[in-house]
Order: sequence, then structure tokens, then C-alpha cells
Amino acid sequence: MMMYSRILYIANLVLFAVALFITYIPGLEGVCSWVTPPFLLFMGLLFALLCGQPFPDFNKKCSKMLLQYSVVGLGFGMNLGSSLASGASGMAFTIVSVFGTLLLGWVVGRRLLKVDRNTSYLVSTGTAICGGSAIAAVGPIINAKGSEMSVALGTVFILNAVALFIFPVIGRALGLSDADFGTWAAIAIHDTSSVVGAGAAYSEAALEVATTIKLTRALWIIPVAIFTAFLFRSKGRKVAIPWFILWFIVAMVVNTYLLDSVPQVGRTINGIARKCLTLTMFFIGASLSVDLLKQVGIKPLLQGILLWVLISVGSLLYIILV
Repeated sequence: MMMYSRILYIANLVLFAVALFITYIPGLEGVCSWVTPPFLLFMGLLFALLCGQPFPDFNKKCSKMLLQYSVVGLGFGMNLGSSLASGASGMAFTIVSVFGTLLLGWVVGRRLLKVDRNTSYLVSTGTAICGGSAIAAVGPIINAKGSEMSVALGTVFILNAVALFIFPVIGRALGLSDADFGTWAAIAIHDTSSVVGAGAAYSEAALEVATTIKLTRALWIIPVAIFTAFLFRSKGRKVAIPWFILWFIVAMVVNTYLLDSVPQVGRTINGIARKCLTLTMFFIGASLSVDLLKQVGIKPLLQGILLWVLISVGSLLYIILV
């Protein structure tokens, strides 16, 4: 049984890797559009539940390594100057919303629902900044387990899918302007991809506003990662510096000042990083087991929903009234 499980694991991994990178072949760009982060997370979870964990050590190492390299690669898709300039005017609101969400997540997750510390913090971080990317960046810093990462990512992806469809409907029903909707989507929707999708569904102007603000908020991965390193340090133990976050900063600087004349280079690296991050979802999902799922329970999902609703309603009221 274990032999067949290992063969199936390798076959799935090869299939998904080929499906992700086959899009670079001209004419095959849309052939494997079905290979998305939520799908691979689900497939990894399904594999773990049906076949167990044939390569637990390999799975854990690859998950951590790919996550860190992918985060660095994402930096090649960001322009430091544009993000800093666009966020200068709303800096105070950004600080309050990011750290306010983290505090609110602690109250809802730890105090109200009694979710374990790591999972609660991952869900809160994903809600506060930029979903899966933030969870991927913070997870290794707090030594999060595969099960904790999977639950947090799964929660975020589910809410992203819901937001992608209902936000434009709510925005039109309330008569929000393009700027107001773009701002709301950037604050209340987790992942950048879903923010872009919701903004595009609303209008071209809303898409521009939403993308700019979301990229600015994504920069908060850096201070939050450093803050996390101090917050989760053990007694008598030195703070573990998240070096991959520093390389993430270097990647942004290189993309902004050295690759400005050849933007296709940064886009290519960023695209590869996103594909690697997508493949990582399979590793993370495959790290779960029935026993772990029973141990985790439904509380992290409830935390994600409650936190998301509170942030969505609160930010919408702020935008409408202020």
C-alpha cells in the first residue's frame, strides 16, 4: 500500500509541475488554467486523507524551501517607489488597519474561539495583509506546522473565492464609486489575485485603485515579519532573523532600479515564483491527516469568517462615512 501511495504522490507532483510550467509554451497558455492554488491545496488534502503521508520529511522540507524562495521571487513583481508613493497619503489608516486586524484576530481567535496560537496568527496575518503571500512569509518564522499552514491557507482561499463574486454585487448595490470600491476591495479581500479579479469585474478605474493600494499593503509583509520574529521568540533564545524577507526587499530594489529597462525579466521571475507558490499548496495540503483535521476542528474557519466580516463591514463603513 505504501509503495502505491509513493508512486501516486510522485505522479501527482510531476503532473502538477508540468501543468504549471507548460503555460510557457506558445499556444498552450490556457490549457492548464485549472491548476490554481485552491485546487492544488484541495488535491494535496485529498491525497493525504486517502493515501496518507508517504514522504513526510521530503514534503516538509520542500514546503518550507519553496515557500521562502517563492516569497523572494514575488518581490520581482513589485515596484518599491510606486508602492511607497501611493501609500504615503493613507499611511496612518494602513498602520491602524494592519495592526488592528492582528489585534482583532487575537481577540477572536485566541480569546473567543480558543484557536491554537500559530493557526490563529496565520489566519489573522493573511487577513491583515495579503492572504496566501503573507501566510507563506510568516509561517516559517513562527515554525508553523504543515497542518497549521494548510488550515490557514484553506480558510483564506475559501473566503477569497466568495469575495470575488459577492464584492462587485455589493458595491453596485450600494452605488460605490470606482475609487471607493477599489479601496474597499484592497483592504477587505485577502489575496492580490482576488483583489485584481474583483476590481476588474467592477471597472477599469476600480481595478487600478485596488491594485495600487493592495501592492502598497503587501509591503507590510516586511515589518510584520520582523515584528513576528520578536513576538514569537522563545525565552532565552535569540530572535531568528527572517533572511528570506530581507532578500524579498533586495528583489524589490533590484526590480525597481535595475530591471526597469527590462521589465519582462522581473515579470518572468515573479511568474515563476507564483507557480512555485502554487505548487507549494500541494505540499502543504499533503501534510495533513485525518487525525490532525480532527484536532484542528472548525474553529479556525469560524475565526477567518468572523474576522473577515468585521474587517469588511468596518472598512466599508469607514469608506462611506469618511
